[in-house]
Amino acid sequence: MRDAVVVEAVRTPIGKGKPNGSLAHVHPVELLAHTLRTLVERSGVDPALVDDVIGGTVDQVGEQAMNTTRYAVLSAGFPESVPATTVDRQCGSSQQAVHFAAQGVMSGAYDLVVACGVESMSRVPMWSNVPPGADPFGPGVAARYPDGLVPQGISAELIAAKWSLSRERMDAFAVSSHRKAAAAWEQGLFDAEVAPLDGVARDECVRPDSTPEILASLRPAYHDPGFAERFPQIEWNITAGNASPINDGASAVLITSSDTADRLGLRPLARLHSFAVTGSDPLLMLTGVIPATEKVLRRAGLGIDDIDLFEVNEAFASVVLAWQQETGADLGKVNVHGGAIALGHPLGASGTRLTTTLVHAMRARGARWGLQTMCEAGGLANAMILEAV
Repeated sequence: MRDAVVVEAVRTPIGKGKPNGSLAHVHPVELLAHTLRTLVERSGVDPALVDDVIGGTVDQVGEQAMNTTRYAVLSAGFPESVPATTVDRQCGSSQQAVHFAAQGVMSGAYDLVVACGVESMSRVPMWSNVPPGADPFGPGVAARYPDGLVPQGISAELIAAKWSLSRERMDAFAVSSHRKAAAAWEQGLFDAEVAPLDGVARDECVRPDSTPEILASLRPAYHDPGFAERFPQIEWNITAGNASPINDGASAVLITSSDTADRLGLRPLARLHSFAVTGSDPLLMLTGVIPATEKVLRRAGLGIDDIDLFEVNEAFASVVLAWQQETGADLGKVNVHGGAIALGHPLGASGTRLTTTLVHAMRARGARWGLQTMCEAGGLANAMILEAV
């Protein structure tokens, strides 16, 4: 079987997902098209050689409907012969695109493929694809979970309660994310991965002056009397400060085999080594990263201490801290350039954003092994291991 390697990885700066955000004026198709154009410009490949473009988008409605990835390919100026598809595994959509792309290369179905993702949460707000009064779950799910499922914020609170994660610890983690992201920007560590757009060159949500005292002043984001009665163990410690914001952004990675890379004169950044997906309790919803990490390490024949760098999506501080407690990972190796709490979480783009940050961080730090994992709505998670080339 052939291998699969990442030969280029780029992302836009990440803007606030609000009408006044720095990228709110950019149509989501154009956000994604910008990363695709930059990807081929920086790699020097002929876009006509791309066998497929696999993109992730979560809210596939309105301006993100009708297979957004296909229209981004056309807007980017790729030949009409280059196909594209858009996938949805919730927050892990573009990480799933990486899995599909790499597996296609390894199987021989593709020689050169792009995995990417986009979300414009300012223009297509979260839950836009579920009209008021609509039931996206159906009667079978209602019968299986008669007490009802819960929103992600409540899941994050349940995780904090189950793993005894204090407000102080989660706020400290969030402050650390901002400080690491600010330091990475100041040291030029994002220069190789970010493609400035319309005068926007930096991530908009990084707050280098954030402190535990500032975060301690924030009110709980998800307090609800009904859920408080149902779950008396919740202490209501999740706030806007220790959770990821809503954002606009896009990202893309170019994947091929080592042989094709040699033939085209491309420099591999990392080898895509092992993959895993898993389901978990849809009530806790966000804990799938724990079994997914165990599963991908087992497939790779590695232990947690073998991994040099981790990218664990910071949907909420409680998710990463619970994952760390269960896996025993060294927190000093996790999200070393900051995570989604600071950088932002444009849903469909986050998977390939994490991959982009990870491959560049591995090269900059001389790391051999990297592990990426993401929690996803509905009780799902993706995990993959990358190896330096």
